[in-house]
Amino acid sequence: MPNPQLTKEQREQIFAPLFDRIKADLNLITQGDERLLWALRRKLAKELVYLERSTPAARNRLKAQKWTEQEGLCALCCKQMAMNGSELDRTEAFLGYIPSNVRLVHHDCHIKDQASKGYA
Repeated sequence: MPNPQLTKEQREQIFAPLFDRIKADLNLITQGDERLLWALRRKLAKELVYLERSTPAARNRLKAQKWTEQEGLCALCCKQMAMNGSELDRTEAFLGYIPSNVRLVHHDCHIKDQASKGYA
């Protein structure tokens, strides 16, 4: 299933005003301090990514859990794989990295699977 996307109306009526408020707040808070503005933007971007993908430490724990559950086998080709270099594959991207929504796969199997779905 394709990932949800904002409609043109949602981008105009919801996202654009929200983004404008955030930019205005950042400018107000930093009072012209370009270095602080840069640091705040980076921190905000990182934390927003964590809201979607969770932290690297949380994903590593989930990867170890899935590797154990799958007995070290790729969920796509069912062949043995090392944990190092294997990848978490989300069934529904918007649901995030939760145990019920991911499987562990070889990198090459992941690429082929994504291409077959038209994502790569």
